[in-house]
Amino acid sequence: MKKLFYLILSLFIVSCVNTKDGHGETNTTIKEESLVDFVNPLMGTDSSFELSNGNTYPAIATPWGMNFWTPMTSKMGDGWTYKYDDHKIRGIKQTHQPSPWINDYAAFSLMAVTGDLKFKEDERASWFSHKAETVKPHHYKTYLADYDVTAEVTPTERAAHFKFTFPENQSYILLDAFFKGSMVKILPKERKIIGYCRNNSGGVPDNFHNYFVAEFDKDFELTHTWSDNWKLAENSTENEGEHVGAIIGFKTKKGEEVHVKVASSFISPEQAQLNLNREIGGDNFKTTLTKAKASWEKELGRIVVEDDNIDNLRTFYSCLYRVLLFPRQFHEIDKNNAIVHYSPYNGEVLPGYMFTDNGFWDTFRAVFPFFNMMYPELNSKIMEGLANTYKESGWLPEWASPGHRDCMVGSNSAPIIADAFLKGVHIKDQEILFDAMLKNATTSKGRPLSKGGNTLKSVGREGVEYYNKLGYVPYNVGINENAARTLEYAYADFTIAQMADKLGKKDVAERFYKQSLNYKNLFDPETKWMRGKNEDGTFQSPFNPLKWGDAFTEGNSIHYTWSVFHDVNGLMELMGGKNAFENKLDEVFEMPPVFDHSYYGFTIHEIREMQIMNMGNYAHGNQPIQHMIYLYNYANASYKAQEKIRKVLTKLYAPTPDGYCGDEDNGQTSAWYVFSSLGFYPVTPGADQYVIGSPLFKKATIHLENGNTFEISAPQNTKENVYIQSATLNAKDYNKSYLDYNDVMAGGTLKFEMSATPNKNWASTEDAVPYSLSLKN
Repeated sequence: MKKLFYLILSLFIVSCVNTKDGHGETNTTIKEESLVDFVNPLMGTDSSFELSNGNTYPAIATPWGMNFWTPMTSKMGDGWTYKYDDHKIRGIKQTHQPSPWINDYAAFSLMAVTGDLKFKEDERASWFSHKAETVKPHHYKTYLADYDVTAEVTPTERAAHFKFTFPENQSYILLDAFFKGSMVKILPKERKIIGYCRNNSGGVPDNFHNYFVAEFDKDFELTHTWSDNWKLAENSTENEGEHVGAIIGFKTKKGEEVHVKVASSFISPEQAQLNLNREIGGDNFKTTLTKAKASWEKELGRIVVEDDNIDNLRTFYSCLYRVLLFPRQFHEIDKNNAIVHYSPYNGEVLPGYMFTDNGFWDTFRAVFPFFNMMYPELNSKIMEGLANTYKESGWLPEWASPGHRDCMVGSNSAPIIADAFLKGVHIKDQEILFDAMLKNATTSKGRPLSKGGNTLKSVGREGVEYYNKLGYVPYNVGINENAARTLEYAYADFTIAQMADKLGKKDVAERFYKQSLNYKNLFDPETKWMRGKNEDGTFQSPFNPLKWGDAFTEGNSIHYTWSVFHDVNGLMELMGGKNAFENKLDEVFEMPPVFDHSYYGFTIHEIREMQIMNMGNYAHGNQPIQHMIYLYNYANASYKAQEKIRKVLTKLYAPTPDGYCGDEDNGQTSAWYVFSSLGFYPVTPGADQYVIGSPLFKKATIHLENGNTFEISAPQNTKENVYIQSATLNAKDYNKSYLDYNDVMAGGTLKFEMSATPNKNWASTEDAVPYSLSLKN
């Protein structure tokens, strides 16, 4: 039987009911189903320290919500909080974790037990099964088999609504306020538990608290708390210490539902109560659930894709869900309806927006370009939050969770700000942000310190004085990952120049355009790879381009050589022209997945993920090389890009627990899929072009925030038809291997004729190639 699954613009799919078509084959007729039902929040949860298939957890949240909720299969403090292959659940926790490597903060959990009281996290853990588990972005439901309890949660931005369905038994609900400082207070007359938690993994001021309030719809028949070392304090209502929790108990009838409304605030207990009253108030569980689902339907419905492969739809919307989670709102709305935030930088409560939980080393590449295309109003608020970060800490964030964290390299706040500015996003404090970008590029003095008193090397530019003097960060001066830093600083310089140019600051633009060519200082003409260079101008020796780390970041020279986003033509000339460049790209895929892990002393998960994918030395599971396939277009070999992009889309992604090929990382690996499946990708944030690949769907309709609609049509698309034969834009022949940003934003129709045979002549002329600085000049 032939089943066609597809979406129509009314956001319903065709499925399930059989009818005969004109050829006697069975098609399907309309059954209403929502886009959110295509999302699998378990995609990427089958991960471990040794091997990442996403390193995700099921985030039960609203888009960009301040608080997420997730089931805990692991112990308190374990960054891998939910492992797909685990068998027991310890509780459902409020989480703010952006990555297992960064870990969590401000977490606390709720858990239901029955019968004999078990409250210690190992003892209370209940067996569960994925067969009795519902996991949607807006709704989590699981059967706690040891207690015959069904636990459910549905979120708002700063609150959540729990529903526990109990058997006939002595029943309990536990609130675990976690370690590193916590307090609980039970208010039986008000049917409430209030308190705070202070757990964090760094990046917080001394006065950091997450204040919570939990309201129940059933009287408490008993109240206990526990104190440090799981010491039970029977018949108590208050406790404070390193790790405390609260227990309330009551007798229940079979099928009895107990509801808990929970909210929190980084500002005050009063603000937590205000968040609860405002976001849930008197709503019942169904109403909260309906609102949460509607928030996802609205955002997912901005892009409607149509295809005859339902797994493609599931993968697309699962990835889109991940793109819409981070950065997290860290601001709240006070009693006067003003936007305010607790500053994770100076500990004060201040007016204005604040966002956090983002690593710009990852997300500058595709997540923020996606926001500029689809969510300019949101990005305007994010830009205001970046300005507030600078005002409150003296520096732009590069990795924030919730404040500055010492993670990753580069100066990637610059491309994020510049690209937003150049795409017309309203930036209230553009001069402040531009000054902040210049500060990053000129000094490393006065950078923030960690709790241990060490300088946070990821803030500002580590080695900037060397870079500005020599044109590179030297290999032999004690600064690790120096070549990666040099290449990323050079690209950041390009984006500063672009913004300066548009602001009319011509002298500044000229300086930074010149500095953006510093990537050439690391190009080794002998090996044709990027190579670390010593302070005296000699290249590092010995040199193995397969060596991970050392001069590079979570990759090797073969991966980082392509990090010349802004001047691909210049890199091409260094390699000897288009044919040599194309051959060098081919070499990455044709060599075996050999590697040198001696810098780390063991095979890190990023290496292993490259090794097992059978795509040579192409390491899509990590971010530095994710744009690389699109570089074939610059050499007029776009058919090779089309073939390899389609292979990555269909081989390395799936809507399953092992559905990613490496770390998902705050939406970036998902954003690659979202863009690439639509048929184009932002290789150069800071330029006004997208590079064309191979569209995955027969049709995709993008509903832009400005009211326009851009449609990508590829009616002959199949698993085999990966190659573009010809294209039209608004019914006119289109022979360029890139799209102009303004053409997309103006709305219209881009139509591709697809085939199983490559067309080497499409987009093969000199003017068909995308933007490159050396071509511009």
